[in-house]
Amino acid sequence: MNHPAELSRRRLLQLLGLGGAAAAASLMQGQASAGAGPGPLGFKPLRPPLPLPGDGLSAAQQRGQYRQLTLDDRLLVPEGFAAELLVVWGDRLAGGRFGFNNDYLALTPLEDNRALLSVNFEYISPQTWASGYGEAVGTPLPLAALQQALAARDGSVDASALPANDPLLAMVRQVAEAAMADLGIGVLELQRSNGSWRRLQGSRYERRIDGLTPVRCSGPAAAVFRNPAPLGYRGSQGAGLRGTFANCAGGTTPWGTVLSAEENFQSQVSEAVFADGSATAPSQRPFRWDGTRLDGLGNPFGLPGNHYGWMVEFDPRQPRQVAVKHSWLGRFRHEAVAVVARAGEPLIVYSGCDRHGGHLYRFVSDGRVSTPSDPANGRLLEHGRLEVARFEPGGSGRWLVLEPATRLDPQRPSHYARFGIAQPTLLPHGDRRRSGEQALESDADVDAYCQRHSTLADLYPVLGDDPEARLRQQGAILIDAHLAANAIGATAAARPEDTDIDPQTGDLLIAFTAAGRGDGGGADPAIFRGPAGQANWPHGWVMRLGDGGSARGARFSWRMEATGGTPWQGGLGFSNPDNLAFDPAGNLWITTDRSSSASLDVFGNNSCWVLPRQGAAAGQALCFAIGPIDCELCGPCFDADGRTLFLAVQHPGETGGTRQGQAVEAQAHTLVDRSGRRFEQLRWVPLGSNWPSGVPGRSPRPGVVAISRRDGAQWLPGTN
Repeated sequence: MNHPAELSRRRLLQLLGLGGAAAAASLMQGQASAGAGPGPLGFKPLRPPLPLPGDGLSAAQQRGQYRQLTLDDRLLVPEGFAAELLVVWGDRLAGGRFGFNNDYLALTPLEDNRALLSVNFEYISPQTWASGYGEAVGTPLPLAALQQALAARDGSVDASALPANDPLLAMVRQVAEAAMADLGIGVLELQRSNGSWRRLQGSRYERRIDGLTPVRCSGPAAAVFRNPAPLGYRGSQGAGLRGTFANCAGGTTPWGTVLSAEENFQSQVSEAVFADGSATAPSQRPFRWDGTRLDGLGNPFGLPGNHYGWMVEFDPRQPRQVAVKHSWLGRFRHEAVAVVARAGEPLIVYSGCDRHGGHLYRFVSDGRVSTPSDPANGRLLEHGRLEVARFEPGGSGRWLVLEPATRLDPQRPSHYARFGIAQPTLLPHGDRRRSGEQALESDADVDAYCQRHSTLADLYPVLGDDPEARLRQQGAILIDAHLAANAIGATAAARPEDTDIDPQTGDLLIAFTAAGRGDGGGADPAIFRGPAGQANWPHGWVMRLGDGGSARGARFSWRMEATGGTPWQGGLGFSNPDNLAFDPAGNLWITTDRSSSASLDVFGNNSCWVLPRQGAAAGQALCFAIGPIDCELCGPCFDADGRTLFLAVQHPGETGGTRQGQAVEAQAHTLVDRSGRRFEQLRWVPLGSNWPSGVPGRSPRPGVVAISRRDGAQWLPGTN
């Protein structure tokens, strides 16, 4: 009903009955703000490229307003606001540089109107990274020569098997080291003056933790890394860990540290592990550079895959303190983290695994919190238990413990068959001498599997009789958390991307980005259903979860707080909620994460929305910012008084590359007005991006912006 049609400009103009010159003149005026004055949150909401119930227009006005439109290759903010660029890829930082594809942002206040900004650097967008590297960094890379050298090898090579004196290895390592230097975590200092934040360069707090920086590990997985005789690959460093990458979302702790989530690490190292938690060989994820993909960055350095996929804690105020990967929080494709620290109670940490069919997890500490702000609380992350959510229809659920004694109870294929979905059950490989997963196609196969393996202890046995043998067993379960969770019957979820705690109710808010399908299956259609009962709802939800306490196996309640999708489908007007944040007044902010080709669909560019907590606009989604072409807006966070919203602009131009001149393409979209009448929209979309420079032919760069009122005034009601 709302699919884009890639039609020629002539056909589109004929379709809508527009003349070429008149159409061009009317379409290049950009997007307008909705309404006549400031909205309930002190700003005039932007109009996204589709009609909304709260846009203040009649059905006829919606057809007139939205019949023709052009998207912008710039960051759009409400009237009276300014988005000031703080830092971009390539800027000098702590002896290195500000990395690529900035994601999660955390603001740590200091004295004298200063603050530390911690930034995640998630991954490399090959096209824009390659085209802009020389300008951003100032030194060339042998990218063309390497691509040519790898062409005969189908674009990839197992660099770990190349002789040390092979010229190809030298080129591979040069490119891989440059990419690793653009990943990980950065810390920089900001100063607020005259209502605006500016970067203080050369601060003693500046820091870069990149893909090859030494880090350490806490918890049971460290015993696995110390194992001198693993079933699989150990690596030349033994128990030593190098680097962090795929750093996507994150969170802050009440004691002032930052947690950084390693998400899609499987693109750079092998994800599969053996029954003892040891890694598969680096050859399982070879280095690749073919001009469109830059993968396997861990291969040239022999990095063990089980060292990645963790939650990393660091203190931005202590630049010399080594970052820690806390293995009790589990190894999976971490996206987001939310921390609950109440005096006298165990520490609870929530996180999600962002894959189709991933799970929602929580860690519960053995010890109890004394004072939430006490830095000693960090030690609570070193002992506890990891649990995973099993949702039940009707709004309830319970936590399952990932420990050796837990019995296997995987979801059967027949459950999905009732919804017309053919989905095998993915479990740790039944031959425990082999690594990775096994797909079981029938209930009979699953039942036979469970007869051979009744508990997690059967899948992850105690190997050895040394003092650390049982600790290694628990470590192996944590390292293989996703498949272990499948085995005990955790609910396959709809890409849980972010988690945040409601500051007024204590509830957990979870962004489930999309109920699509992937190689590992998809979300449970008994839980994740669209407004009309759709089993594969591609636009996502925000869920509210009320936890029932920290006891082992505790129950919880849940309900959907907001649903993505077009209004005529039953959604709020945005699609694919990703990062969440609460402002100081308690309103919920959402950024969207659709694919890099998002500008091709009816929702246009990725955007930032707010769901007002109260007032006339409660229950609506108001659009606050719209990103440049092909970008994703990430890491929303506010300063203490709510005057400034910080946003990361990630991967502009990722699909279209560098925009040349004023190149655009024409699209046709079917929309529906508030009366239910369908109409056609003609839309012009820039081809590629030049953000933030706006200079045609100049490569786009990721960067971080600070958004505030131009007059510096307070704008969020309920803050001061």
